[in-house]
Amino acid sequence: MIFLTVGTQFPFDRLVRAVDDFFDAYELDDEVFAQIGSSTYTPRHFEAVGVLDKEAFDRRFRQANAIIGHAGMGTITLALDCGKPLLAMPRRKKYGEVVNDHQVALADEFEALGHILVAHSASELAAKLTRLKVFTPQPRAASPDAVADRISWFVRSIDPG
Repeated sequence: MIFLTVGTQFPFDRLVRAVDDFFDAYELDDEVFAQIGSSTYTPRHFEAVGVLDKEAFDRRFRQANAIIGHAGMGTITLALDCGKPLLAMPRRKKYGEVVNDHQVALADEFEALGHILVAHSASELAAKLTRLKVFTPQPRAASPDAVADRISWFVRSIDPG
């Protein structure tokens, strides 16, 4: 089963529709179950609910073979912590899906590190959906020393004395 999650703060019809439209042209071996928040789009090819309570969400996430979601930090970290392949589509300001494009840079960085797959458009999503089943995310290694060094550098840059 593939779990599609878009979070609960804002609708993300572009992602829900792109996954649904994939089924018009292709077949997917896995069923899809979706948590679509306040979406105004109703999927035709898979079951969807607006919101799941935490227990149901966690259960669906753990049971899933793969995750499709927005490129929020919570979704990315949860997928990495659970070792789940994630195909993320960043929300975009130009579509009114979010207030700025922070998810674009975040998703691109995590993809460059081999942690996730990223699709910026419906056509990219269709192409990468076929790779999702065989994608193995690179494990993320904690780097507390690197974080501490970066914070220290930042603090010194503000007050060099």
